[in-house]
Amino acid sequence: MTDHLTIADLMGRALDAYDTLTSLGEDVEDEWSYVNDLSTAWRERLTTAADARGHETATDTAASAAIDRLIDEVGRITDPHRAIDWLSTFPQVALIALGEQP
Repeated sequence: MTDHLTIADLMGRALDAYDTLTSLGEDVEDEWSYVNDLSTAWRERLTTAADARGHETATDTAASAAIDRLIDEVGRITDPHRAIDWLSTFPQVALIALGEQP
């Protein structure tokens, strides 16, 4: 972690991982609308948090480590149904790691 890592940096990385989950979840054709509705809602919530606190320096190494661990977990998900499950779990954990209410 650098001294200049910001909440916006962490949230940007989290949103990139979230896009990966969304793309994988979209592979379930019958769930396409649900996946996109869920993704849109949580993406808006994550973006709101990033906009409100993005300029803050991410001094909490535990928060950074938690986001990194979440991103790592996304990289392990290969099943589209599991990705759909994580579309609501991932953003809640990311927000809590940053001291935000889900």
